[in-house]
Amino acid sequence: MHDNQKWPDTIWIIRHGESAGNVARDQAEAAGTARIDLAIRDVDVPLSPLGEQQARALGRWFRENTAEQPPTVILTSPYLRARTTANLVLENAGISHDSVLMVVDERLREREFGILDRLTKRGIEEHFPDQAAMRTLLGKFYHRPPGGESWCDVILRLRSVIGSITRDYRGERVLVFCHQVIVLCLRYLLERMTEEEILAIDRLGDIANCSITSYIFDPAAGAQGRMKPALFNFVAPLEQAGAPVTSKPDAPVGAK
Repeated sequence: MHDNQKWPDTIWIIRHGESAGNVARDQAEAAGTARIDLAIRDVDVPLSPLGEQQARALGRWFRENTAEQPPTVILTSPYLRARTTANLVLENAGISHDSVLMVVDERLREREFGILDRLTKRGIEEHFPDQAAMRTLLGKFYHRPPGGESWCDVILRLRSVIGSITRDYRGERVLVFCHQVIVLCLRYLLERMTEEEILAIDRLGDIANCSITSYIFDPAAGAQGRMKPALFNFVAPLEQAGAPVTSKPDAPVGAK
């Protein structure tokens, strides 16, 4: 580690595997219904069988590609689908819990959707046309549904996550398990993007389940070095293992 290094050596950011919520959302959209059929809290939505397969495939990729420099710190959203993905990746990577620091961090949770929770796009337009119009006017970066969060709100809590990482995990290899919007908002922060830049990336397509977005510390970038992008939405581990790649938005709301 360099004397003036404030960053980890490596950061990997992983969207959780396909969840039962993803499946329920697809079924609701296909049926043209207004509401997504989920009887449990979003926090407690489990992985689907395919999501478990994806997590195991990703774990095997970590075993094969990071054996000499494996993750040393695990940060995970408290949501069940993220924690299960983390545990399956560690198990299949051959990484024992005793060899890593594992932290469940509520700041990495899914974006909160408030009154729009569990509504499809059609449901939002039918039940809350004023919110649909406001979101069109303001855009997803600034629109905050009543009781929920805008992207800016998510970014605000993630700024403190970045502060914790630079304070507590200098020179470590940090593996983060989280959600689609969290992956994008961490990119926004780590790469010092504008609203226009991150929304342009978002328009290119969804973040795939169990895809890897990663950064490597570059000591030559700036006075104290900087995290440089390495991978984004990298799905080769799944393709190599024959695990189908999925990239649907999470269930709580049709528009992510």
